[in-house]
Amino acid sequence: MESLQWCWYVAYVLVLLGLSGYGCHRLCIVYLYLRHSWRRPEVKRKFADLPLVTVQLPVFNEMHVVERLLTSVSKLDYPREKLQIQLLDDSTDETTEIARMEIEKLQVRGFDAELIHRDDRTGFKAGALENGLDTAKGEYVFILDADFVPNPDVLRETIHYFTDDEIGLIQTRWGHLNRNYNLLTRVQAMFLDGHLELEQTARNRSGRFFTFNGTGGIWRKKCIADAGGWEHDTLTEDMDLSYRAQLRNWRFIFLNEVETPAELPVDMDGFKSQQHRWTKGSIQCCKKVLPAIWRSKFPLHVKLEATAHLTSNFAWLLLMVLCFLIFPNTKYQPEMSIWVKALIHIPIFIFASGSVIFFYVMAQKALNPKGWWKEIIYLPCLLALGIGMSINNARAVMEALFNMESGFVRTPKYGIEKRKAEKAPTSRKSRYKAIRSVTPVVEFLFGVFFLFVLLDALLSGNLVSFIFLLPFPIGFFYTSVSSFAISWNAASGDRQTE
Repeated sequence: MESLQWCWYVAYVLVLLGLSGYGCHRLCIVYLYLRHSWRRPEVKRKFADLPLVTVQLPVFNEMHVVERLLTSVSKLDYPREKLQIQLLDDSTDETTEIARMEIEKLQVRGFDAELIHRDDRTGFKAGALENGLDTAKGEYVFILDADFVPNPDVLRETIHYFTDDEIGLIQTRWGHLNRNYNLLTRVQAMFLDGHLELEQTARNRSGRFFTFNGTGGIWRKKCIADAGGWEHDTLTEDMDLSYRAQLRNWRFIFLNEVETPAELPVDMDGFKSQQHRWTKGSIQCCKKVLPAIWRSKFPLHVKLEATAHLTSNFAWLLLMVLCFLIFPNTKYQPEMSIWVKALIHIPIFIFASGSVIFFYVMAQKALNPKGWWKEIIYLPCLLALGIGMSINNARAVMEALFNMESGFVRTPKYGIEKRKAEKAPTSRKSRYKAIRSVTPVVEFLFGVFFLFVLLDALLSGNLVSFIFLLPFPIGFFYTSVSSFAISWNAASGDRQTE
């Protein structure tokens, strides 16, 4: 029995050490941000004559937002004769007809605008982008997803950095149109703020590898071609092309001072679909480009950070394993002094959990120095949601590891820019639904299990374990019940229309 206790405990500590390693990486990102964030890139000179820019708008069944997208692009503060607009449409619904009418309106107003419709989705978004390049007239390509609403001055704020011939990409920071819509959008915004403000700025300005975010960025067309073009053997074509381009010694710039607003998914199924795609695609990219990174001549510290970045989603697997080890460890932990336990667990807590809290606090302080504390009150929800998403994202990691094929699942968008209480489209009214799976059932079962573990800790008088375990049932019940509610509402709506 004692040997079994030590087996459980050693496995538990090893998993926590793995999570601590990724936590340590987060602290390194914060350090790099504090050290290098002041190094804002400078424009060496300005174009005497503004270059032609092609705006590529890849869409698939976006009837709620395609009109808003085209309207916002038409308001770009850039010479009309220097702007080409390509709507790259793979839609199978009335989105195509709406887009056709809006494109015709732009043409009447003198815009060089075209609708490029494909009857198949070969290559998904990457295939649409590659297909559009065949007729792209601009030397630079500004890519916007359907849920983005660019500010009018975005091109004038970014284009002059390309006077440096070594620059292949300019990436802007995403903003959030519907940050305050509901609890889920608030927490998503915090997740993205940490990535966009801290990670992207730290990597780019410290000379590490840095990745295109898939939208809200401008590519030099020559850079895309030199890197091998858009490839669709991963679900994150943006990350894939970014690494391949930088391995060809192209330089990128991240402008966290320039914001491009976008719509966040407002329901749990849409968020899960998005996270599944991003997580699976990142592991696919890891398998594809990591060997080339280690064969390259980049410095060791750059290779190490790229490795931590590309493998970071393996933390979801560690979190899943941790879920299975928590209860045996609390019930059958081997005997040791309280000082030994403290010596082991306090450093692990600081790096595994404390680092996450510190990371997102720093992100909010960097973005909003005066009102950051208003967002931090949602930090417990962020921790719970992260735990609740572990099953969804761990499944994505496993699918990538075992080369399980899956399509590019779009994230439903509804054109929502208002608070939930105000009038706005909802998923129940829309025919667009995220793909569902048995994941919510598994999440609910995990919630029930951790509710039992939580009650056991409370009845045993173990308040430390009770506090530590509290986010687990909350997170799993939140992700599962939210998905069940969507299914119930959709079913109710279908019954009402019969």
